[in-house]
Amino acid sequence: MPLRTSQNESSELRKLDLFSDMEDAHFETLMRGAYVQNFPPAIELISEGEPSDFLHVVIEGSVELFAGWSTRETTMATVRPVSTFILAATIKDAPYLMSARTLEKSRIVLLPSSDVREVFDQDQEFARAVVTELAQCYRHVVKHSKNLKLRTSLERLANYLIRCAETSKDPTLFDLPIEKRRLASFLGMTPENLSRAIKALKEYGVVINGQSVGIADDTDLRRLAKPTPLIDDPSH
Repeated sequence: MPLRTSQNESSELRKLDLFSDMEDAHFETLMRGAYVQNFPPAIELISEGEPSDFLHVVIEGSVELFAGWSTRETTMATVRPVSTFILAATIKDAPYLMSARTLEKSRIVLLPSSDVREVFDQDQEFARAVVTELAQCYRHVVKHSKNLKLRTSLERLANYLIRCAETSKDPTLFDLPIEKRRLASFLGMTPENLSRAIKALKEYGVVINGQSVGIADDTDLRRLAKPTPLIDDPSH
């Protein structure tokens, strides 16, 4: 059952770059129309082609963005707290280009898209933050496209593991953040190709057992991957 956002949830939203600099009155306008809902795993939240009625904010759990055509389906991204999706459709009042489903039990704040667009027209700081986030999303799409088009499957997997290691508490031993089937889809590979790439990385010092990844020394792995900020740095 949908509930109104609590004070703690509103405070978490206020910390997001998207909302942090907007006027208090405009933020309160958004919160008046917002509500929060808990979803179990594997629930489809939105479907591509549908009208963008809400801007979603993940505050607990994780959400997979995916798309399909004919009989095929691909993972586009994974959204984790605290972050929004899909802002572009909300601002343009256009159909969703992707679908979204929960990967685990998740708590989602829903902001009516009509309210978001109204405040966008009124609040200069909010409008600037929206443009900045959309620009960041665009750059992420370009980098992902370069990764898929310019690298071999082995190089894509190697760079993915390096990014995972860099954000893990222990870069020598960590778990894959998504299951292998979704990882293969995200990297533009079949599950069979991913399995072969995993085996091939053993000679570069990488041991993957189930979801567990061990990298004792990443020197050879980096020599293979050749990471570059023009593809691999998510912050620019």
